[in-house]
Amino acid sequence: MNIGQLARRCGVPIDTIRYYERQGLLPAARRGANGYRQYHDGDVRRLRFVRRAKELGFSLEEIAGLLALSDARGADMAQVRAAAEEKIALLQQRIDELGRVRDALGELVQACPGHGDLQDCPIMAALGGEAA
Repeated sequence: MNIGQLARRCGVPIDTIRYYERQGLLPAARRGANGYRQYHDGDVRRLRFVRRAKELGFSLEEIAGLLALSDARGADMAQVRAAAEEKIALLQQRIDELGRVRDALGELVQACPGHGDLQDCPIMAALGGEAA
């Protein structure tokens, strides 16, 4: 299959496939006599793996590590589980931080009367580094 067919099968743009090839997440495609890239079902599986891992929040560097584990013969699934657990911990840290940001912004919204001179706005004062 050509690059356009691979893109349609996996639901990604053609440029993404080229980028993943440059990053080493996909092997360099073989070239046909016409010079076009030629892909096979293994590339479909690998590209779908990358796409799903991205959807779960893994970085390209982390995905490369998971792919290396996948490619290793006799690798232990404990490493994959550890990577997933580490990702969960990082996601929880982000969730906690977003909760703190939400709460702080909520306090600023509650302190703002929503009318009057902009110079008296506690939100603008806080964003400017001034005491609200």
